[in-house]
Amino acid sequence: MNVLRPGPLAATLALLVAVFLMMPLVAVIPVSFTPTRYLSVPDAEWSLRHYRALVENPAWAEGAWLSIRIGVVAALVATGLALMFSLGIWMLQPRFAGLLMGLALLPMVAPPVVSALTLYFFLITLSKVNSVVAYDTWAGVALAHAVMIAPFAVVLISVALAQVDRRIDLAARSMGAGLWTRIGRVILPNIRFGILTALFLTFVLSWEEIGVTLFITSVDAVTLPRLMWMGLRDNIDPAIAAISVVLIVVVVTVVLARTAVARSRARRQARA
Repeated sequence: MNVLRPGPLAATLALLVAVFLMMPLVAVIPVSFTPTRYLSVPDAEWSLRHYRALVENPAWAEGAWLSIRIGVVAALVATGLALMFSLGIWMLQPRFAGLLMGLALLPMVAPPVVSALTLYFFLITLSKVNSVVAYDTWAGVALAHAVMIAPFAVVLISVALAQVDRRIDLAARSMGAGLWTRIGRVILPNIRFGILTALFLTFVLSWEEIGVTLFITSVDAVTLPRLMWMGLRDNIDPAIAAISVVLIVVVVTVVLARTAVARSRARRQARA
């Protein structure tokens, strides 16, 4: 079988694009080792003082833990709502499915400032009746993030459902399977990859969200992106470069581990 391989020109262009995309990530690494109190490239002396600051300052660990907690809750809520919505559209096929899908995707296309202001006034209103899901609380931030990231989960799960053959659902129903049995044993196993992808993507989107977070938080719910933004706004703390390098290392490690697992699984399947 003939295998199409990229020519020299295509390979060169791909390499140039990869280098262009990697340059900002690579440039932040030497800056994180600067011995000065401001962002600069070290000349002769390299220092770990800003990495020590990450360990010694509990605000960074607290911000990271808060971002993880908010991201997990927001991802679960957004993916759960998206799953119910997408299943309803796929199974019932309502006449106004296109309109409903457009409304569900509205937060994705609306200007971020408009969404942020809407969520701000919504959480301020909730603050008058409770103190849990309210302005400047982690639960309020998680709810706002879930609203913003749910459309992405809807798209991924809807695409996964579009690949499912409806005849297997009809066959299960003709054999007497109830609604929950069909969903749990027929449909969900066929879209589990789409659900897992939606969970991962929504967590990442919540983790890096800063625009809406600035509107709905003040001093109590300080996430890691907000803490980094405060450092850039107030004194351009080089510790931001250090935490950026740490995040880059974590992401690269996860990607490499995922690639290694996928290759190992592919080799086992090939041997079988």
